Amino acid sequence: MRPPEQAPRRPPSGAGTPGAPWQRLSTRVIWVDLVQSIASLLPAVVALAVFGVAPGSGQLWPLLGFAAFGVLGAIADALRWAFTRYRITASHVEMKTGVFLRVERSIRRDRIRSVDIEARPRHRLFGLRVVNIGAGQQAAEGESALALDAVSTADARALQDRLLRMTDATAEPDGAAPAGEEATRTEGTAPLAVLARFRPGWVVYHMMSVWAYVLALGFGWGIFWLLGSSGVDVTGFVAGLLDWEAIGWAGTVAIAFLAVTLFGVIGLAVNYFAEYGNFELARVPGTEGTLLRTRQGLFTTREVNRDENRIRGVQLSEPLLWRWLRACDTSVITTGLSMWSMARPAAVLPRGPVTVARRVAAEVLGGESPWAVSPKAHPAAALRRRLWWATLFTAAVGLALLGTAAAGLLPYTALWAAAALWPCALGAAFVAYRALGHAVTGPYLVMRSGLVHRSTTVLRRSAVSTIVIRESLLQRRLGLRSVSAMTAAGYGAYDLPDLDADESVAFAAQAAPGVLDPFLVRPRDGAARPAAGAGPTRDGARATR
Repeated sequence: MRPPEQAPRRPPSGAGTPGAPWQRLSTRVIWVDLVQSIASLLPAVVALAVFGVAPGSGQLWPLLGFAAFGVLGAIADALRWAFTRYRITASHVEMKTGVFLRVERSIRRDRIRSVDIEARPRHRLFGLRVVNIGAGQQAAEGESALALDAVSTADARALQDRLLRMTDATAEPDGAAPAGEEATRTEGTAPLAVLARFRPGWVVYHMMSVWAYVLALGFGWGIFWLLGSSGVDVTGFVAGLLDWEAIGWAGTVAIAFLAVTLFGVIGLAVNYFAEYGNFELARVPGTEGTLLRTRQGLFTTREVNRDENRIRGVQLSEPLLWRWLRACDTSVITTGLSMWSMARPAAVLPRGPVTVARRVAAEVLGGESPWAVSPKAHPAAALRRRLWWATLFTAAVGLALLGTAAAGLLPYTALWAAAALWPCALGAAFVAYRALGHAVTGPYLVMRSGLVHRSTTVLRRSAVSTIVIRESLLQRRLGLRSVSAMTAAGYGAYDLPDLDADESVAFAAQAAPGVLDPFLVRPRDGAARPAAGAGPTRDGARATR
């Protein structure tokens, strides 16, 4: 896919556009703030009127703090509405906001990479949406990004449709287009193809992770605090459920662990339906090609559009705990999206079966399936390197335990923990070695590595701008090298560790056609080797012995 041509430079913000009107956010946000204020006051009112909590008791102070937090937040939101203005000119999107610290932001329209629509429950209640306008920024302070919170649903659709149009902006009149007309056209756009829809059965892939225990403990503590603040004796209720003395401490710990696990699993299952309900991945028409559009969410809805002209590849990540179920996460490697956002805008599928993920990824890549060729395994020296590191790690843990035991802080029997850790570390080293693999198939470069998350990266070779070949002292001893492919998309760099030294240069030359050619010599056998004294290239590529 060819990236779109660069748009001509625009005049400075506001130049030649004196009539572009400044607009307010929707006045409905005031009603949202009123409901938020009342809702934050309700727990304290219920505690006083229903449960008879004394006004001066310590149980009431947390509820009063919660009420103050909610009311002050609503007031701040109302002030933000009063002091926020935005406008769309022929060349820029501009916003002014701030009460004490005035902030003015401006994004050139030809630099806009994404216009996402989000709706939290309190926004949906009043027909509002949040429009997030991105310019390819990472999550760093000071980079251009705008969030219009909140505009009406019709205006949000109109803004998305207008800002994603890649037509000549200078020919477009200033001011906002009729919201109703734009929204109708956007809502009525039928997808060219639906690649995936919500599947309730995929909940099994989302029901178990470390977050289950975080969710269970956090939510359980919240319930304990809330009931305790209302005068309910939660400790006495739990103590009366079973004869804990007869069960013993081991049984008590086991029951508590099972209860927390069950509660966390149920919580993650509910979260899956809330986050991915009504999910749909579709290919929709754009002005210069097609867009990949995802819509998801039962309560907080979110829509993300990705220009397929900017997609450079896909990545499938298989978490270690879910690998036995053949489950993986699927994301696209594209320019213009922040890879560090908690919202994960690059993700195009919920965690699901690898077979479905590969099919969808092949359709995203235009029908080509890079998985037709099995990745080539890495040499046995890569396994030896990982076994050495596993042994050194275990030895370091053992020395730390020995020093702690010698200081009298732990018994010497704690050294058995290091003995038990060693086979686990060796097994992890073997798993990490089995994850290594690479291939070059057609226009794509395939790289696979990772222990906790085994990631298979499929990257378009024409998108690779820089190649780095490096080796550590241990790698040089074992005859290994690592190759990094860098691109102006996704995370920016994708590493492939521990290739055979004799194969690394040839693989790097195939991965980035033409980048290393001025620094390679090809003897009669046709194998690519680095030229004598080869160093950094103009593009930053490096070929070293």
